[in-house]
Amino acid sequence: MTSITLEVNGERREAEVEPRRLLVYFLREELGLTGTNVGCDTSSCGACTVLLDGESVKSCTVLAVQADGSEITTIEGLADGERLHPVQQAFHEQHGLQCGFCTPGFVMATVSLLEENPSPTEAEIRYALEGNLCRCTGYHNIVRAVEAAARAGT
Repeated sequence: MTSITLEVNGERREAEVEPRRLLVYFLREELGLTGTNVGCDTSSCGACTVLLDGESVKSCTVLAVQADGSEITTIEGLADGERLHPVQQAFHEQHGLQCGFCTPGFVMATVSLLEENPSPTEAEIRYALEGNLCRCTGYHNIVRAVEAAARAGT
């Protein structure tokens, strides 16, 4: 076992983890943050996307020990109490989800995108989100949600 210390959604967390434990399973099973979904186990779908030191990463590709000393933000860390994060609000208003399974990954990738590029074009949005898959929608409303969040000045 290896000791790690992380800041997860603004809270300092210390844990003993197996060196081979993936960050996604640490978040879900050890910390109970089940908004980070496991969709494919191959890093193809993006359902497990979180922010690691402000950058979007697929948490199924990161070992928990690699995140030692880092700041992690999951979907649970975005809202301010009952008040949704502007990206979450835009996804809600623009119907950028259907079953919702992939939505946390899309939202986290969008937060990262808008931090880097506050006014992306449609082509830039589609390119930035190409690592996230949705099996229910045609992506049109997801792109509209990102555009709305950008207009809102996220």
